[in-house]
Amino acid sequence: MTQPSENESMTEQTACGQGARSPLRAFLQTETGSAAVLLGAVLAALVWANVSPGTYESWWRTEMSFRIGSVGVSLDLREWVNSGLMTLFFFIVGLEARREFDMGELRERRRLALSVVAGVSGMLVPVAIYLGVNAGQDSLQGWGAAMSTDTAFALGMLAVFGSRLPGGLRVFLLTVAVTDDLLALAVIAFVYSGAIYLPALLTALGIFAALLVLRSAGVRVSGVHAVLGIALWGALLRSGVDPVVSGLVMGLLTYAHPAHRHALERVSRLFRGFREQPTPELERTLRRGLTAALSPNERLQRMIHPWTSYVIVPLFALANAGLTISAARLSDAFTSPITLGILFGYVLGKPTGILGATWIAARVSKGRLRPTVGWGAVTAGGSLAGVGFTVSLLIATLAFHGSQLEQAKIGILTAVVTSFLITWSVTRIIALLPTQTRNRALLGSGHSIVDLSEPVDAARDHVRGPLGAPVTLVEYGDYECLYCGLAEPVVRELLADFGDDLRYVWRHLPLTDVHPNAQLAAEAAEAAALQGRHWQMHDILIDHQGDLRLKDLLAYAEQIGLDLDDFRRDLRARAGAHRVAEDVESADLSGVSGTPTFFVNGRRHHGAYDVVSLSEAVRAARDRAALVQADSPR
Repeated sequence: MTQPSENESMTEQTACGQGARSPLRAFLQTETGSAAVLLGAVLAALVWANVSPGTYESWWRTEMSFRIGSVGVSLDLREWVNSGLMTLFFFIVGLEARREFDMGELRERRRLALSVVAGVSGMLVPVAIYLGVNAGQDSLQGWGAAMSTDTAFALGMLAVFGSRLPGGLRVFLLTVAVTDDLLALAVIAFVYSGAIYLPALLTALGIFAALLVLRSAGVRVSGVHAVLGIALWGALLRSGVDPVVSGLVMGLLTYAHPAHRHALERVSRLFRGFREQPTPELERTLRRGLTAALSPNERLQRMIHPWTSYVIVPLFALANAGLTISAARLSDAFTSPITLGILFGYVLGKPTGILGATWIAARVSKGRLRPTVGWGAVTAGGSLAGVGFTVSLLIATLAFHGSQLEQAKIGILTAVVTSFLITWSVTRIIALLPTQTRNRALLGSGHSIVDLSEPVDAARDHVRGPLGAPVTLVEYGDYECLYCGLAEPVVRELLADFGDDLRYVWRHLPLTDVHPNAQLAAEAAEAAALQGRHWQMHDILIDHQGDLRLKDLLAYAEQIGLDLDDFRRDLRARAGAHRVAEDVESADLSGVSGTPTFFVNGRRHHGAYDVVSLSEAVRAARDRAALVQADSPR
């Protein structure tokens, strides 16, 4: 294996493990990066519509048809974007919802309940405000344009505030937004669809049943699912139900699971076989093994999500955000109940609905349904949720036409700007609070999900640092893993920087399929531990990763002053093998498949393991531990 360069960012794992970024973090980074592209598309649409309004409308009304014999679909370009390409956007929404349900925050069902309560309330309150403002008007049917959060814009704005808001707010906002999107799609399907053509709808239901049968039978052929997905889209389009619903359905049916270590070891064996015999048959077997190692959910997200974020959603904005702006039109809009209903629904209704429902749920459940961030962060998240764009524009185009549609667009765009300003004000107020009050407002006292299956036991685990430290950093490592070697100086620097606030635990995960000497090295560390010299042996092994043969281990034992006879006997008897196996089992139960993998106070650390990233995680854990201690009974 090639030694990583000194300038290489420490975000990798050994070849048999997954990348150090979680699917959720990758999702967030893609969304926040695309927010700038989306904003650029909005501005381009406004410029185009004002410089040449005739060509803007005529271009998007151009008809385009696809036909095979007598069967075909004919839509204008805007409809192809809104009902065709946006299906892939909602497919990604469904994938993320399923991933969160299977592997993420929502696997703890109480969090699912809280997200549903906050998401539903965050839609009902804006709708109520819109209906109140538009009471007695012919614009009542546009209430759906005032309810849905734009995930890309909201997370993009959240990134602007950086460290002023806790990382846990991203997860809270995302889970609420996923609920929001699911309900918005139901509204589109049942409220804003056209007249229902029953034979086509029954056909769509039959295709959906076939998809369920394939899923229960474990059929994973992507081509079959793709063909059925396209057929489902066409049947829904013919039925009168907005076909974007098909994307959500397909996403929710695509299960997610972590890459299992045993599956990765099988891939390593297949690769070695292909390396020795590079035949087409072995190449196909290797390809199937690679496909099986990762869940379909993650593979499809990595494949499609950049396209939806950087191409499809900006193209949707370009097709729908254009409107001609003049003083007269702005004056009409800001006296229109449509504009005011959408604006007040988002900037007042969203934060009120989300914050109010979350607070009531926490009170009624006596703290069992509590957000993982503080109430100040929930308030900021609620105001960010007032950014409605993608789904809001989509519903507005279904509900309105002509000047009413322009008034709805002005309300939607104004809400984006106003929500950002309100969030900025909230963060400035929080920043002025005393330190402990500020931490409480941002972090709260809700418990975090614990990913580490086997809690740290000071009587059993190898602990470096004060036993009573409020923060525990656990690493699953391999003495022959070069990335573990890169991480070791970072761990030592963290221990020096945080002093009495941090303790460090090393657990073994020798990856024997790629590192032939890792198991022996791990057992040597345990043999040294029997003589009270674990950390001395650990430091030498991690510093000499290329020299881990038996003769090297004996030399290291002599160097740190071990009894060589006892050391040889323990190695020969494999006295430490059981302890190593226990660590490996706990790694499997914790979903660890590669090295190094870190846990901070039981929560898995995703992302880079450089000083800055790990320091941020340790600091947040320390602040939360201090709040918990302050709230505990004396």
